[in-house]
Amino acid sequence: MIKAKHHWFLSPFLVWYGWMRIKMHFNKIRINGNLKNKKRPLLIIANHFSWWDGFFIASLNKKQFGKKFHILMEEKQLVENKILNQGGVFSLRKNSKDVVRSLQYSVELLKDPGNMVALFPQGQFESKYQHPLHFEKGLDWILKKLPNKVEMVFIVNLTEYFDSVKPNLYIYYKTYDYERKTLAGIEKDYNDFYEECFKKNITFKDN
Repeated sequence: MIKAKHHWFLSPFLVWYGWMRIKMHFNKIRINGNLKNKKRPLLIIANHFSWWDGFFIASLNKKQFGKKFHILMEEKQLVENKILNQGGVFSLRKNSKDVVRSLQYSVELLKDPGNMVALFPQGQFESKYQHPLHFEKGLDWILKKLPNKVEMVFIVNLTEYFDSVKPNLYIYYKTYDYERKTLAGIEKDYNDFYEECFKKNITFKDN
């Protein structure tokens, strides 16, 4: 596995670069959500439908959360985009013994209240129209190994064009109480939140 790094220049530059690209590419950017407890480490659960997803979360973290950014990516993708490693991206190699190392590394990161770890529990790119989303078992492994409480945050990223040449970006997030929940229960609750957010975007309105 490849551990995350935070280069003194490249790490903030990548966040800035991502935000500039987002502002250039999207017509409007709407963020809707509330974080209840900023004192705990953050475990982000998000949908994965585009190349932009990591930049969406990094930008949201910069503007709303203020944590040290970490995000899990398939090792093949990270090797092809090595510079991202300098901005907090670490890797997981599927179908190998290395998977446990990556998950344990996530647990270690989540012991620090200053950290944020973002996961795409689908484990792969899927269309935003794919529903319901199915979670792989890595999230369950992490939660069972965590010795401390974290603040779990659901994030749903959606795009719509409506009457614009450029797409509009909608980022929804909410704090989620994961304690005493099974993986199946978390998956269901995330899908319920996803559907709720998706319905908000069906009708044309500037929400």
